[in-house]
Amino acid sequence: MIKVLIVETNVSRYQSTNEATGLWLGESAEFVAELQKQGIAYDFVSPKGGLVPLDPRSMTYMDASIWKIYESQDFLDRGLRNTLKPDQINPTDYSAIYFTGGHGVMWDFPENSEIQAIARSIYKAGGYLTSVCHGIAGLLNLKDEQGHYLIAGKKITGFTTSEEIIAGKKKVVPFLNRTLARTHGANFQKKRFYKSHALQDGQFITGQNPFSVRAVAKLLIEELNACKPS
Repeated sequence: MIKVLIVETNVSRYQSTNEATGLWLGESAEFVAELQKQGIAYDFVSPKGGLVPLDPRSMTYMDASIWKIYESQDFLDRGLRNTLKPDQINPTDYSAIYFTGGHGVMWDFPENSEIQAIARSIYKAGGYLTSVCHGIAGLLNLKDEQGHYLIAGKKITGFTTSEEIIAGKKKVVPFLNRTLARTHGANFQKKRFYKSHALQDGQFITGQNPFSVRAVAKLLIEELNACKPS
């Protein structure tokens, strides 16, 4: 069975501040909506398991599709209240891993060795490494068994420096996605701020910002459907 692992943050505020952050709701809900259309199964995991906080600003970008997922009992239970812990995950169950965003991920995704091991196993088995917006934080430090960055030489994208400036968070975030991606050898691509932009390079599928979720999902679904037995 084709199945996707969705990774969400446990971080509820910007480090050393009293300002709330967390999961950008649409980056999970819209992705789930696209998977549901195709009957593709999925699970949710977070670095600590359990509760996933929501970035309150993401609630101002709701539409009917996001509300439908958000108000469903399954999403509330599995996607927000009781996400799985990494040690509950068997990587062989999944054809892809998808890293959601929201600024919180910049603190609990980059150095999480357990989730990195899961992602590495999925990749090694021919699965897909996917992300949107700040979710790129889950890919930036991934290495193979030889210690080489998996993103080296790959075309990827994520929330840009310009978008951090517009969001007013450039001085708050612990790193800049574009800078770190290039430092680790990636070919970081971008388009106009806050416009949908997703791209694929082999087993990597990445999106630039919150408006790129469905584009990422559709690229992944195309690949997953191609893998289904006829």
